[in-house]
Amino acid sequence: MMMARSRNVGILVVITVMLLKTTEAEDYEVGGSTGWTSFPPGGASFYSKWASNFTFQVNDTLVFNFESGSHSVVELTKPNYENCAFDNNIKTFNIGPARVTLTAPGEFYFSCPFSGHCSSGQKLSVTVITDSSSPPPNKTPTQAPAPRTATVEGPSPSPSASASVPTTRAPSPQTHSTDIAPPPHGSATPLTSTFSLFIITILINFLSQF
Repeated sequence: MMMARSRNVGILVVITVMLLKTTEAEDYEVGGSTGWTSFPPGGASFYSKWASNFTFQVNDTLVFNFESGSHSVVELTKPNYENCAFDNNIKTFNIGPARVTLTAPGEFYFSCPFSGHCSSGQKLSVTVITDSSSPPPNKTPTQAPAPRTATVEGPSPSPSASASVPTTRAPSPQTHSTDIAPPPHGSATPLTSTFSLFIITILINFLSQF
């Protein structure tokens, strides 16, 4: 009887850990209250300094807040990012706010392709790790493989960054403020947390009958 109870407790612990890990994904509003803009305060280092305040993990989401038609977001290879070149972009997001999910560990590079915006400092690079206890991975090759690209939530992106069509769609309300101080992990998905606790409660009640 004791062995069966111990085995059931072990199963409960494993399930609990798995459920809790699903609550760790965070939303990060790029640039905090400044949003995604050209000539940001602080110049070319603004977005690099903003990113240095956070540890980005797989499945976290970058939220680029901008007015559609005034800016856009493209994911770039490292050489294109460094040279503000926009040939063969990996992904393009023309509708703001753009939600970009970081689907794999490694280096990700973003910028605005509008004329002069990249050179003014509207560019961002982030390092993504598998979890907070893992060291940052080595930098990826200069040509990023297609399967490693980020994914977008919401409207399908236009295939061309230079021919974005203005729209009257207003940006949706911001969901989380990430000006400088990083938010506590686990706070970005309250619905998932509630569901996890509900499942855990059911399991505990079930196992207590043995």
